[in-house]
Amino acid sequence: MGDDTVACYCRVSTDDQSLDRQLTATQEYAEREFGAALSDLSIYRDKSTGTNTERSGYQEMMQDAEDGALSAVVVHSISRICRSISDLERTASRLEDADTELHIVSEGLTLCPDEQDPYQTALFQLLGVFAELEANMAQQRTKEGIAARQQQDDYHHGRAPLGFEKDDGRLVENEDYHDVVTVLDMVAKDELSKRKAAERLDTSRPTINRALDRAELYGL
Repeated sequence: MGDDTVACYCRVSTDDQSLDRQLTATQEYAEREFGAALSDLSIYRDKSTGTNTERSGYQEMMQDAEDGALSAVVVHSISRICRSISDLERTASRLEDADTELHIVSEGLTLCPDEQDPYQTALFQLLGVFAELEANMAQQRTKEGIAARQQQDDYHHGRAPLGFEKDDGRLVENEDYHDVVTVLDMVAKDELSKRKAAERLDTSRPTINRALDRAELYGL
């Protein structure tokens, strides 16, 4: 790995195909903008929440940048590398100190350590605010879903809804609940088809439809 190496960073919060889509988009960008062959790219991946920067792939990439091994980092969107304005500013500062460029594909944004563009900097900060807002809204939806479930004091309506199980007549979230919320939110935003959602959650399309009909249970 040399100091002209370009890195692609991808992150997903659930076990889905968007990791492949991010990887394809960042690789194509690196090839187009830097003339980098796929074999010359450094790929870093994380499958976890983006609400903080305690991620192994992220930490490895940042360490490589600070060691002088990376000339640029390419990510698909700001929300993939961090989802709070403080983490975003910290990441940008560390990359600037490492003399490493940051390229955001979907927003068409580039931050270069030796080129301070006030417009780009302002846009970067604004996008960071929206990324943090999106993360906070997702957390709030989860809380609202749990609150709606807790109102179901006596549930005797057949099988428990997707992401729940029954405990003495009460609905309680199971270990898949948070993944279910994430996937249903993507369907509601037309970011994912119901067929793909059913495949991802190992269930049927009718089950997905029933879950969407009870969106209040998932804070949607």
